Amino acid sequence: MEDGAGYAEAGPTWGAIMAGVARRILTVEDDDGIRATLRLALEDQGYEVVEASSAESALTIIPDQEVDLILVDLMLPGANGFELIRAVRQESEVPIVIVTARSDSHDVVAGLEAGADDYVRKPFVVQELGARLRALLRRSREGASGRGRPDIKALQFGEFELRPAAGSLLRDGGPVSLTRTEFRLLCELAENAGLVLSREQLLERVWGYDYFGDGRVVDAHIRRLRAKVEPDTSNPSFILTVRGLGYKFEA
Repeated sequence: MEDGAGYAEAGPTWGAIMAGVARRILTVEDDDGIRATLRLALEDQGYEVVEASSAESALTIIPDQEVDLILVDLMLPGANGFELIRAVRQESEVPIVIVTARSDSHDVVAGLEAGADDYVRKPFVVQELGARLRALLRRSREGASGRGRPDIKALQFGEFELRPAAGSLLRDGGPVSLTRTEFRLLCELAENAGLVLSREQLLERVWGYDYFGDGRVVDAHIRRLRAKVEPDTSNPSFILTVRGLGYKFEA
């Protein structure tokens, strides 16, 4: 198929692995052929699929359907994928994955910084797409009954208090809005305060990926996190870059 509409065979289906309950995924894609391909690939893996061909129609579906994950194309008629991601993030922490044929890495990073959790490129490989969806949905399930990390004690840094067991970050006693991915990333860094964590380690521990990850995903989330906790993002005090190695947290 053309325009990235094809997908590689993934071998045996693994829908039965999904805890016995179909997870509902919303695909937002204006190309009918690609949208049909996504539906077939996802349904073959045990997912329930809801479709939208525009950002506007997606925003009418989301409040009613209780979707577990959203796949978003960046190039949409009317409001684009970036605008959709930002709108969803104002109301929800639902995992969002960009599906794009665009080769410009700036667009991918901009989508991540708008609030997406990850991305895959067209033409996508079902094995890779499936691995990323499983990891995101697993983390979403783990957080459904409380996303905290009870093995980490509360931590004070600057004006902030991180309460992993409660799943919250406070600033001067008031809550700071973090996505689930941002919260897990902050907890992982705080748990290893003073130690350098590579992008590969963070992808494995926070996103649950082994060999499918892209370090730009980590970098984009670090920038989003810094914007929320650093007094001066150009000169970070808490989340430090160790050039050529990764990131470390200093309380």
